[in-house]
Amino acid sequence: MVHKVLFWSGFGLAVRFWQLGIEMRPFFNKESLWAYPFFAGVGGSFGYWLTGVEQRQLQMLSERRESLIEKRRRRAERESKGAEQSHAGGVAASKAMIQSGANFTSDSMAKINIPLSKYIRLGITKVFWVPLRSIIRFSFSFTELLLPEGLAQDMEQLPQNIEPPTFESSAAPMADTSTTAPVAPGTLDIPVTAPSTDPIADASASPIAEGGKGIKKVQQNKKEPKAKDAKEGMGKPKQSQGGDTVKEPGPSAKALKEAKKAEKQARRAQEKQTSSGPPQQQGQGKKAEGAKGGNQKEQLAPKGGHKRAGSTTAEAQRTIPVRSSNQLAPTVVEPPQEHKHVSLFRHLDGNARRTSISGAASSVHPAVLALGLQMSSYEICGSTARCVATLLAFKRVIESYTTPPGTTLTRHLTFHLSHQITYLTSCRPISVSMGNAIRWLKLQISDTDIDTPESEAKLELCAAIDNFIREKVTLADQVIASSAGEKIHDGDVVLTYAKSRIVEQVLIHAHDRGTKFRVIVIDSRPLFEGKNLARALAGHGLEVQYSFTHALSYVAKDITKVFLGAHAMLSNGRLYSRVGTALVAMTAKTRDIPVIVCCESIKFTERVNLDSIVTNELAPPDELVLSLADSPSSTSSTPATVSPPPATSPTQSTQSTSPAPAPAPGLPNWRNQPNLNLLNLMYDVTPAEYIKMVITEYGSLPPSSVPVVHRMSTEKNDRFV
Repeated sequence: MVHKVLFWSGFGLAVRFWQLGIEMRPFFNKESLWAYPFFAGVGGSFGYWLTGVEQRQLQMLSERRESLIEKRRRRAERESKGAEQSHAGGVAASKAMIQSGANFTSDSMAKINIPLSKYIRLGITKVFWVPLRSIIRFSFSFTELLLPEGLAQDMEQLPQNIEPPTFESSAAPMADTSTTAPVAPGTLDIPVTAPSTDPIADASASPIAEGGKGIKKVQQNKKEPKAKDAKEGMGKPKQSQGGDTVKEPGPSAKALKEAKKAEKQARRAQEKQTSSGPPQQQGQGKKAEGAKGGNQKEQLAPKGGHKRAGSTTAEAQRTIPVRSSNQLAPTVVEPPQEHKHVSLFRHLDGNARRTSISGAASSVHPAVLALGLQMSSYEICGSTARCVATLLAFKRVIESYTTPPGTTLTRHLTFHLSHQITYLTSCRPISVSMGNAIRWLKLQISDTDIDTPESEAKLELCAAIDNFIREKVTLADQVIASSAGEKIHDGDVVLTYAKSRIVEQVLIHAHDRGTKFRVIVIDSRPLFEGKNLARALAGHGLEVQYSFTHALSYVAKDITKVFLGAHAMLSNGRLYSRVGTALVAMTAKTRDIPVIVCCESIKFTERVNLDSIVTNELAPPDELVLSLADSPSSTSSTPATVSPPPATSPTQSTQSTSPAPAPAPGLPNWRNQPNLNLLNLMYDVTPAEYIKMVITEYGSLPPSSVPVVHRMSTEKNDRFV
């Protein structure tokens, strides 16, 4: 008892420490020290109560065990006494029969004046009749399916109506099989009828009349069926010994099924012999063609499947037309193209992206159709841009929506939007910001009053979408740009990766404030998003340097700050962004360069990722294959980094009569190379240790405070709804 009380007292203290840890309060405070004895006392009281409950349960179980043992002991005593009495009665009966020297029947045994007569009868019944009755029941259950229907019904009541066996002094001779035979000594009083022409009925009756030897006959009849004889012998009247006509019971369903099966096997064997011979001429008639068509249908049917018994050869001929040998031309089947994938990321290789509107559901709105194709072709790229475009498309869906009769807007509109979401997911997986916005919109629809008119409800939903975009995106970006722009000072060299709309606003806002700084844009294949960012910043008058990731270590010696965008901020403080972001952050961390992430709260998620393998987006690998138009040599600021495609000199082209075409750049036939696989990941995960600060519309905070801000923004969204 003591150790349990101490354990639960310690558990109560642990609960107090857990509570203070969740609330982020100090463990030892003078004003709240009284709570520790209280929690320990509550835990100890629970342990003391639990000990009492356990003792009562053990006592109850012990009493139950003793009662069961006593019951079993009493039952064993009763059974042992009964067995002794039965044994004594049987021995006494045997001695009496031996001394008398005669065979007693059941009536004579009842007249014997023996004090233990009832025990004698009980002993004989237990010793002889009970095992014999079990054997009879087992034999009846085994041969039930082999007996005709009428005989089986009569014999169902036989084990209950049979009297105990009688013991005769001598065996009576067996009478003619056509009449009811007298009971032989030690056998059952079962009437034996004359043998019929039905082999199935004979086989069914043989296990009883011949002691189980008829089972072998049944097996032989199954191997060599005689359907015709069985049909002729079923249901025929026969003459009894008195001259009266007695009609046997009709054939059972089992017998008919066996006869049909035998007939079918015979027909199939005949058709096989016919098909194995020379081909028949066309003038042999429609009957042979129908038989051939039926044979083909039986061969095409699955072996274990159900076959239709009533199908005719004409139906089979219509189902499977017979072709001549000159119509069967050999077809060349091309081997299926091997699916190229990396084994480590096989779980990410789902369905291919949709690149056209063919096959889309009719309920998908045209605005959603266009949006899906724009997302699939990267015309709309970026988490925030895709979120805003999705909300605007859903706004157009709501404006053109009409509630069907018999339903309500709050129920059917959510179902109608699910078709739009499914189509967008087939074009490209939805982003974290899109998922948060869709959940907010569904909650807004479910909170709409059912009594609100449809036109008014649609106007309220459209206004709510506009307010959500203005508050969560537009105003949030302005606050983040103003707060992050103050972190940039004169003479700074700011590095950014790829293209982020919020980072672009931050740099432009800092430049408009009069800050003199330089920007280095690091870019990578295959999207080359940094080109658009460098072009936009240069258009605003900023000094921009554009380079690729292979020059990151070279330009890192000059940078003073790193500004990065985000696809999502995870609950464990990690950054989920465009692939290559972790490389930039790690390089900056090794040189003690602060990494600042600009992210709206709509991109926060409760999801936790430790790597970029379990959860990621797998883009088509063909995007990594360069073509001449996509070669970065024409737009790169460092032409030496990418070699131009080889060209043929004029002298060589004039000397050769048939000049060979220039080899295509990249890997146009990479799928035909068995040992080459391309991997095109979209995002990676940056550890929280590489991030110095996260700037949101709620202010600047460390990565560890991301779940707190996410909870605050979620509660605000609920109030906003």
